[in-house]
Amino acid sequence: MYVVVIGGGNVGYYLTKELLAAGHEVVMIEKDPPRARLIADELGSIVVPNDGCEGRYQEEAGMARADVMAAVTGDDEDNLVACQVAKMKFNVPRTIARVNNPKNEHLFRQLAIDETVSPTRSILGVIEHEIPVHDLLHLAELDQGELQIVEAQLDANSPVVGQSLRDLQLPE
Repeated sequence: MYVVVIGGGNVGYYLTKELLAAGHEVVMIEKDPPRARLIADELGSIVVPNDGCEGRYQEEAGMARADVMAAVTGDDEDNLVACQVAKMKFNVPRTIARVNNPKNEHLFRQLAIDETVSPTRSILGVIEHEIPVHDLLHLAELDQGELQIVEAQLDANSPVVGQSLRDLQLPE
């Protein structure tokens, strides 16, 4: 599989290393020249030292033949733009974006980004699972946010305790 990674921070660096170790063909685009040189010194000439939001540098990275593009910078706007360019200009079949501000996830989905990863939401989910503060705990979203998996804590005296899920009268 051919993967283009936008962003050479810690997330992009370790993602690229893991993908290479798994035998995938990977190119990284990193706009900070010293960081790009540092990564290239370790991983080889797989780093394009430029802005991953710009089509010409995505083209240089071979985006037109990419199976997957992962935009994992620390900037939501850059990740969104990079994914949009990859989708619209190069018809990349699968785009993945890191979303730092969970409030932006809806926008990414509306703009046809295939997958979003929110470290903030993931950590919040772990914290909420350990210390539930709501009646319903959000665990995951499916079908681009159309379906949700939630957990509910039931009181021992709840009338549904001991019943099968299929026997419960649940709202749509």
